[in-house]
Amino acid sequence: MDPELEVRAKAEKGKLASRVLAKLSTKTRNEALLAMADGLEAQSQAIIEQNEADMKAFAQESPSSPLLDRLMLNRQRIKQMAESMRQVAALPDPIGEVVEGWKTVHGLEISKVRVPFGLVAIIYEARPDVTADAASLCIKSGNCVLLRGGSEAIRSNKAIAKVLVDSSKHLIPPDSIQVIETTDRRAVNAILKAKGLIDLLIPRGGASLINFVTENSKVPVIETGVGNCHVYIDDSAKLEMASDIIYNAKVQRPAVCNAAKKLLIHSSVAPTYLPEIAKRLRGSGVILKGCQRVRSLIKDVAEATEEDWYTEFLDMTLAVKIVDSVDEAIEHINKYGSKHSEAIVTENYERAQAFLNGVDAAVVYVNASTRFTDGFQFGLGAEIGISTQKLHARGPMSLRELTTTKYLVRGQGQVRN
Repeated sequence: MDPELEVRAKAEKGKLASRVLAKLSTKTRNEALLAMADGLEAQSQAIIEQNEADMKAFAQESPSSPLLDRLMLNRQRIKQMAESMRQVAALPDPIGEVVEGWKTVHGLEISKVRVPFGLVAIIYEARPDVTADAASLCIKSGNCVLLRGGSEAIRSNKAIAKVLVDSSKHLIPPDSIQVIETTDRRAVNAILKAKGLIDLLIPRGGASLINFVTENSKVPVIETGVGNCHVYIDDSAKLEMASDIIYNAKVQRPAVCNAAKKLLIHSSVAPTYLPEIAKRLRGSGVILKGCQRVRSLIKDVAEATEEDWYTEFLDMTLAVKIVDSVDEAIEHINKYGSKHSEAIVTENYERAQAFLNGVDAAVVYVNASTRFTDGFQFGLGAEIGISTQKLHARGPMSLRELTTTKYLVRGQGQVRN
């Protein structure tokens, strides 16, 4: 099918289904999610077989890509996907929640309540787990979802979506969850133009995808996820704790958006601390780049260019800079960061407060790894993405961020003079 025709046909079906889904009870939507979770576990082998085909094809093109880890599914990860859906089902339903209410001088009773957007489109890359996470959050919040994943995961995405639909079609409209099956990139352009059918578009992926979507979409967009995250080690930091934090933030899962991409170190501790932490990081395969001061302290470090400071390294590369104060660290982060997640390691209260107040980011940490920027870790349940913009939503987006509001006004015949 022509990509534009496929997108339009599925968007029209999703729009119609959204009107039905919005009327269903919390109980019915929860039952659908639980049925989907059971289906994922029951059909895990079929999903894994399709994922293995995706992995094989992608590995032939990019055998050493760190994105292989994001693409890979196994029984444990599918079990985690299912458990995520069950946790979402157990969360409070945001739909119908009264945000605020009051009575006017005219006697009108006004309530501001949460309602679904309608049809939400998600464009994402090689992350098949997003298929299940996005579906669960959208269904729970009363939204239908149109999914356009990366071509690397097309078999996995189709297999997961089929299980979700087959498991829940006796409870919710089968068009509540749809996958764009063509891998033709014209489908993305068609989604961007589908204003009036798609109510909200959320891109999840690298800078090029997000920039393309935000610059070209006619559909309202929530910008997510480029994570050029920094860890700043102050001269008052407990250095053993600092080492554990930067090691976790960089090494645990280097290809994810909340991993550290930059390390800033105070100049007074750098001469003794930098060689020590460099040895530990390099022992796990981290490739260091650095400013001139860094390169004077440790050997075999490539020079960090101006472009490097802006780059979200999705591999084991870490750029390191020596700074002379917390103010310089804040200035550097605000210039080069992506407003995602930033951390300071310090025992100085005033500097911690200066960092918290001065850094412009969705999430700012004191003495903790940036890897905690996650819906589950925040206790919100699964997330649809991490917003780095300031309008509507910022930070990990869960159920409430997938709703909008409307005003319900009750009167007794009032007319305006």
